[in-house]
Amino acid sequence: MDEMEEELKCPVCGSFYREPIILPCSHNICLACARNILVQTPEAESPQSSRASGSGVSDYDYLDLDKMSLYSEADSGYGSYGGFVSAPTTPCQKSPNGVRVFPPAVPQPGPQQHLLPHPASLPPIPRNSCITCPQCHRSLILDDRGLRGFPKNRVLEGVVDRYQQSKAAALKCQLCEKSPKEATVMCEQCDVFYCDPCRLRCHPPRGPLAKHRLVPPAQGRISRRASPRKISTCTEHELENLSMYCVQCKMPVCYQCLEEGKHGTHEVKALGAMWKLHKGQLSQALNGLSDRATEAKEFLVQLRNMVQHIQENGVEFEACLVAQCDALIDALNRRKAQLLAQVNKEHEHKLKVVRDQISHCTVKLRQTTGLMEYCLEVIKENDPSGFLQISDALIRRVHMTESQWGKGTLTPRMTSDFDLTLDSGPLLQTIHQLDFVQMKVPAAPILQLEECCTQNNSATLSWKQPPLSTIAVEGYILELDDGNGGPFREVYVGTETICTVDGLHFNSTYKSRVKAFNSSGVGQYSKTLIMQTSESLLPVYRAVAWFTFDPASAHPDIVFSNDNLTVSCNSYDDRVVLGSAAFSRGVHYWEMTVDRYDNHPDPAFGISRADVLKDVMLGKDDKAWAMYVDNNRSWFMHNNSHTNRTDGGVAKGSTIGVLLDFTRGILIFLINDEQQGPVAFESLEGAYYPAISLNRNVQVTLHTGLPIPDFYTPGEADPTSSVC
Repeated sequence: MDEMEEELKCPVCGSFYREPIILPCSHNICLACARNILVQTPEAESPQSSRASGSGVSDYDYLDLDKMSLYSEADSGYGSYGGFVSAPTTPCQKSPNGVRVFPPAVPQPGPQQHLLPHPASLPPIPRNSCITCPQCHRSLILDDRGLRGFPKNRVLEGVVDRYQQSKAAALKCQLCEKSPKEATVMCEQCDVFYCDPCRLRCHPPRGPLAKHRLVPPAQGRISRRASPRKISTCTEHELENLSMYCVQCKMPVCYQCLEEGKHGTHEVKALGAMWKLHKGQLSQALNGLSDRATEAKEFLVQLRNMVQHIQENGVEFEACLVAQCDALIDALNRRKAQLLAQVNKEHEHKLKVVRDQISHCTVKLRQTTGLMEYCLEVIKENDPSGFLQISDALIRRVHMTESQWGKGTLTPRMTSDFDLTLDSGPLLQTIHQLDFVQMKVPAAPILQLEECCTQNNSATLSWKQPPLSTIAVEGYILELDDGNGGPFREVYVGTETICTVDGLHFNSTYKSRVKAFNSSGVGQYSKTLIMQTSESLLPVYRAVAWFTFDPASAHPDIVFSNDNLTVSCNSYDDRVVLGSAAFSRGVHYWEMTVDRYDNHPDPAFGISRADVLKDVMLGKDDKAWAMYVDNNRSWFMHNNSHTNRTDGGVAKGSTIGVLLDFTRGILIFLINDEQQGPVAFESLEGAYYPAISLNRNVQVTLHTGLPIPDFYTPGEADPTSSVC
């Protein structure tokens, strides 16, 4: 409960809220403090000019006090009335938030001094008065209703009352300036607890106060708890109860507001329904914030353990350093002191960084816990309108506080390890150059699971070095197994921290790991990541795979559309584009429809390796196996060798089919569902991408996930192998 106390104190007076009101910015302030910081803008001639001048006020530190009227009122309720005299020339004081307010006026002796005057006796709020929120410094001009135009935060008032009652073992006098004494009576009319000296001084039994009823403190507490809450009334129509909730303005409204006021055309909902909805939203937001608070507590334990580890490692490191230096000749002793100082400096630096982070995290956790406890107390309230007055602001605060516990907040800023090693091998003449050098192998990389994924039979892996590691890394080694529980093999060696591996088996489970290396050696492996390639629910001879054309590997002249299923070209020369998936096992069939065919070009269709030439016709090099076709005939081509001329060409609307069977190692082409020529290529092994080449006279659309044509009977596959 102590953490919640900051939520229950006024930002101006620094004391618990008394009669809090809600400003339009959703912040709260005591009613008396609101009067203290009112500023009159007499130079404003119209509401528009008043609003313009008021909007420029950001902090009372910069206001010209000679040009404004300030109406002060002490926390006890005294102001420029009831025997008190305001002193505008008295120097200003500062509130805890830096807002300037006048100090309480000096009481003048008089026969009748009231602690809480009747509202009718208060001086009227001057026209064009301005008030600035002490927390967000947002300024606004008051209307004719003055401070009465701001709704009272009865929920906050109830929470403050319960908090004060739970914290006070014995009721204290509310008027004692220092070291409050135990209260002896309570005035039911003033609702104030008095000790005997304060009762005689501030509540004499004469005049109007003679009719007030004084009761024992315990009885007063019971009566205060038992007093019924006032029915919520509209700030614009004081005789009307709040019964609906305006969704557009986000505030409770009365029936008259809907009939005559500005909310007549707005969407409104039942007050009870919105009350339950916002309570649920606040509870749901609190769940997320509670998880963050739990993580923060665990993080604090981790930081405190790091302090102990740093101290232990520091002591151990010093001992090793002293042992090495004592074994060297006398010349090393002069250098030893310098090295010890360097270690101590690193030691103190690490301790300072971690301790500063502990202090910062502790303060943030205390604020978070205080907000949580305050919100839980607010949820207990059964006043719908009062709750809805503050629920939006609380929900925003909870979400904002949760966002502050981001990834970087709960990450240690310092490691407990001392990544320094003393090299004791240099010759005697190099003693004066003796210094710490990094001779450790790199730490194990961390796989970034959120960026690792599989698509069809390709796997993308991403990793990084530990955030606090200072050891140089020269490169990484990525290893995968064979997808069947076999040994690991290297698939990538280089400096990049992301790698995509193509040509894996479909419906297979691969294990992957990565390690770093430098001139000192190879570091430890990362944790092993298990990845599953795409599955197929059909038998091996009916395997299907969905893929698109791949913009990343295509020639720049290729134009993509229709979610990368349709391609065309900007050049008169042939340009190559590959599919987004590579195949290495199983039986696969896909088709391409010719959407545009002008001037009798000869596009090529087939398969290729990933490093095929992209600026020549498909099949010109040894990395592609293709059929190129015009309007009358076709040829098979590989490594610029043309074979098997076959009659029958393509036109607009024609369909070209490609059948790739790894069980037999063959490639077959079809035109309009009829096989074109004999088997095109045999003895195919390895990983192949679907591929085509075309120029600007052709446009093609890809169709994938198709079953094997009925005329074809695949060969027998290994029953223990993967689907594809």
